[in-house]
Order: sequence, then C-alpha cells, then structure tokens
Amino acid sequence: MIAFDRAEALRYLGYRGAPPDAAVLDRLERCAAELQQVAQPRSIDRAFDLAHPAADTVAFGGVTMHSKNLARTLKGCTRIHLMAVTLGVGVDRLIARASAVRVSDAVLCQAVAAAMVEHCCDEVNDTIRQAAAQEGLYCRPRFSPGYGDLAIEHQRDLCHLLDTPRRIGLTVTESCLLAPIKSVTAVIGLSETPQPCHRQGCEACDKLDCAFRR
Repeated sequence: MIAFDRAEALRYLGYRGAPPDAAVLDRLERCAAELQQVAQPRSIDRAFDLAHPAADTVAFGGVTMHSKNLARTLKGCTRIHLMAVTLGVGVDRLIARASAVRVSDAVLCQAVAAAMVEHCCDEVNDTIRQAAAQEGLYCRPRFSPGYGDLAIEHQRDLCHLLDTPRRIGLTVTESCLLAPIKSVTAVIGLSETPQPCHRQGCEACDKLDCAFRR
C-alpha cells in the first residue's frame, strides 16, 4: 500500500500556515484510503552513458536535449538513469468519478494522488542512489520534462527509451501529457563528485513564482 504524506497533499492544496478544518482533513483521509485501494504503482528505470556535445546540451540513447537548467544539473556526470513511475489507470478513474459527483473531492483526490506519485518517485530514486553508491557514484537531483527550460516534448523521448507503453502501461498524449495522469518521468545524473545538498522537485526548478512551490 502506498504511503500517504498528509503534509505534502496539503501543500498541493495550497495550505500554507493555517491548517485545514477537521471536515477537510476527514475528507482528505477518506480520499487517501480510496486511492490506496485502486492505485497500482509501477516503475521502470534504465541507465545510459551521457555526453555533453555542446554548451547547454546533453545527449544519451540517441536523444539530444538542449536545456541550460538540465545541463547545469548534469554537469560533471558521465552516466544517467531514466525513470518513469505511474499510479495506474484506477487512480484516473477514481478522480473522474469524483469530478462527476463532487468537484471538491476530486480536488482532494488530485492532491493526494500527486503526493503518492512523488512518494513512489522517491522510492525509485533511493534504489538508484543505493546502487550508484556501490559503484562510488552519487545521484544528482532528478529532473523532469517541463521543469525549468526543459521542453515537455521530451516526455516522448523518455517514454520511448524506457519502452513505458509496453513495460508499465504509460503513454504520452499528443499534447505531451502523460497517461495515466498521475505519472512522472525523470532524468537522474550520476557523478563521481558528491553534492553538499541533494535537491529535487521544487528545489531544482527555477519557477520561483509557482503557487505549489515548497
């Protein structure tokens, strides 16, 4: 069963400082229990050699990405791991049903599911970090298409290289959104040099005015 991080869900809901009332917390816990029943988390990751062919450019697996933010994150790395995580179609269906009955419950489910998929990403990230440590390597922050200046169109590249449609049932829509919706793809650099602080998610993104920033 996927762990439910209440604090993370409340962050997605926009609660900052003042706590929600008891009724909201009760409904949040109910949504979490329902999501835990239908979620079927699946993940995949794969390592690739990494090249830096030009300034603000990285290349791996036949794919070239132009991104100042990503190149900065991967500076000094010679290998990367690609990862993909999804909660499955059951979560999408539950959120759709909630939307048809009570929109406020759908909002709560969206926040809880977002927290759950991040928890799954952290677990995959930890597994990669432990394996890298055995080789004397250190993980850089995971970085996803859509963060900073990394084009969201690269969702297609990551899903193709990981064969996600066949391996975990994760596809990309024409507008480059992931389906199922509660899914994440990311790049994790491996370096021989440790960083003093492991940043991820919001801390690795330059969008400082985001309403959901930690």
